[in-house]
Amino acid sequence: MSEETGLRERKKQRTRRALSDTAIGLFLEHGFDQVSVADVAAAAEVSKPTLFRYFPAKEDLVLERIADHQGESARVVRDRAPGQSPLAALRAHFHARLDAHDPITGLSDNPAARAYTDLLFTTPSLLARLLSYTDRDADELTSALLAAAPGLDASGLDASTARLSAGLILLAHRHLARENWRKLSDGLTPEAALADAHAAADRAYDMLTRGLGAGYG
Repeated sequence: MSEETGLRERKKQRTRRALSDTAIGLFLEHGFDQVSVADVAAAAEVSKPTLFRYFPAKEDLVLERIADHQGESARVVRDRAPGQSPLAALRAHFHARLDAHDPITGLSDNPAARAYTDLLFTTPSLLARLLSYTDRDADELTSALLAAAPGLDASGLDASTARLSAGLILLAHRHLARENWRKLSDGLTPEAALADAHAAADRAYDMLTRGLGAGYG
């Protein structure tokens, strides 16, 4: 990548983040459904066509904030320690994110992160759009699982099993995060909810390990 190309990419990323931050600020203040794309474009001082060049859908303005987590599960599987199974690596990573109170686990007490998570989990169209992000994650995780498990290849039932496994893993993550968020919404602090969150994660991974079995566990 040339220096000029790298500069263009950095400017593009800064613009994306600025548009997203502007939109999220408006959505948090007024409500997602009460703010139009035209409102966001006006606040960001860009045209609607410009905004749509960066974000094809209004919901993508919100989900940009979690773009850094795109493909995270696949990276964990690919970068796991020698001899460590995919599920063991993913389990350890999820526990580490819980201890760090990472917003992606639903267990963050940072006010801005909590407000963002509230917006995400209480807006049906955002949850629906999140599924498309999960589909892309599932594609990457499927490839990582196929590469990790002996005897699996990219065809037939084995590939289908890997995709099903990826979907179940990501669904478990989403369920765990939403349950953690519900506990905080009910008034628990992250510290008070942490032990139960770890226990729930272990139950989920115990079930995944029993269900997915050889090659993954």
